[in-house]
Amino acid sequence: MALKQDATGYVLTVKIHPDEIPEELLRDFVGARYMIAMARLNDDETPLLYKNKVQQAGILCRDSRFHEWLVAEHFATKPTERDATEFLYQACGISSRTELNGNRAAQTAFTEMVNEYEKWRKDDEPF
Repeated sequence: MALKQDATGYVLTVKIHPDEIPEELLRDFVGARYMIAMARLNDDETPLLYKNKVQQAGILCRDSRFHEWLVAEHFATKPTERDATEFLYQACGISSRTELNGNRAAQTAFTEMVNEYEKWRKDDEPF
């Protein structure tokens, strides 16, 4: 319904259908804190997935399965996190993961690399 900013942060006002509101929420004291999960919806009502490529790249470079993929694809012999990071820089044509924020060519290269890795992971599963 509304989103505004005050001195302490953002204030989000939501509208909940009477049939969907938990009774506990109505009975709780004003000022009680709750946590909600939100996701933007696609036209088919499925959640739109946001991926922070910088964060994803950092996680990937520490992933032992990603290191195994680097060995399997002959990109490295005994990779460390630093080796994985250097491979990522080379594959995406960047010198820092933060470049994945605005560099479209790097984002495309990163997505292609992740897709290749994910395909290998699925093919490598024993069951």
